[in-house]
Amino acid sequence: MRQAGRSLPEYRELRARAGDFIAFCHNPEMAAEATLQPMRRFPLDAAIVFADILLIPRALGQDVWFEAGEGPRLGELPPIEALADQIEASTGRLSEIGETLQRVRAELEPERALIGFAGAPWTVATYMIEGRGSQREAARAFAYQNPEKLDALLDVLVESTARYLVMQAKSGAQVLKLFESWAESLSEDMFERIVIRPHTAIIEKVRAAGIDTPFIGFPRGAGAQVATYAAKVPVQAVALDTQATAALGQQIQAGGKTIQGALDNLLLRAGGPALDARVDALIEQWNGGPYIFNLGHGVMPDTPIEHIERTICRVTGRRMTSK
Repeated sequence: MRQAGRSLPEYRELRARAGDFIAFCHNPEMAAEATLQPMRRFPLDAAIVFADILLIPRALGQDVWFEAGEGPRLGELPPIEALADQIEASTGRLSEIGETLQRVRAELEPERALIGFAGAPWTVATYMIEGRGSQREAARAFAYQNPEKLDALLDVLVESTARYLVMQAKSGAQVLKLFESWAESLSEDMFERIVIRPHTAIIEKVRAAGIDTPFIGFPRGAGAQVATYAAKVPVQAVALDTQATAALGQQIQAGGKTIQGALDNLLLRAGGPALDARVDALIEQWNGGPYIFNLGHGVMPDTPIEHIERTICRVTGRRMTSK
């Protein structure tokens, strides 16, 4: 997951030197180092670029900053027309992420993949509308009360995100992932409108640009609607959150797609026999089809390193020497 390295002491030291978080993301040397740190410690099959889902709103002209201990803050939502005028320029303002990918790909072993990512339009829109992470009630109300304005905002985000992902693929990303972190609590018709359609549109635009890089879609919290997502969105893999059932994963696999994820990050932090049992259960229930072992959400900062090592050993059957 995106936060794979943030439980490591070397990451905390790097983060302390980096200062401002957005400047950290836009510093290719430091961001590449953050990407590579967990790869040096653990025999992981893929790295995911160190960045953030809120770089696009900033590139489009909305103020974005991070408050220590509180998370992201965003200024007032600019007029949609003003955001649309910045679509072409936004990709250039994210060029440092392309350089980060190039640096990582040059250092990473050929057999280990490199994943690029972006926040999906609805999730990014919730931050742009509300100005911070929250329960998303104001964003959902906005979607009902201002449908045309929301659709116009999603259109801007579809176009800017597609361009951003094309740039990432050209910079060395071998997989592209869409993080729909706030896909929960949406009615069926709303899920179709603000999740399925924008994801499909992004992938179609990336393909139209000549990019055939595989896509992973992560509709976190979507529950029963994940099966619909898997059937309708042209992703090659679907990332599953902690609530995913064995039957859901098997259904997606039977439909010809890879699944990823589902281990509870709190269980990884807790460790012990319950963690071992859950790791074994996930592998057993999904070993009949393509399955990328992963978490259902990001590594928590206070996760003991030995729990990560133990899990990797259990999955791979390989012993590790702590560094």
